[in-house]
Amino acid sequence: MARYGKKSRRTVKSAMHRYKRGSLKSGRSGRRVKSRKQAIAIGLSEARRKGGKVPARRRSSRKKAARRRR
Repeated sequence: MARYGKKSRRTVKSAMHRYKRGSLKSGRSGRRVKSRKQAIAIGLSEARRKGGKVPARRRSSRKKAARRRR
């Protein structure tokens, strides 16, 4: 079964298009995105907001590492 839906694919595609043109901006700061990975992440988050079929965002593993140390 497909992980991503058509709507999410289109949204990521448009984000990548904006990134390549140099018009994709990030968050509150509004700085231009320079990383390809960041451009994809922005596209996926936009797709989530629009209600597309996208897997849940990965959480950082810092908490798990801190628990292991204790």
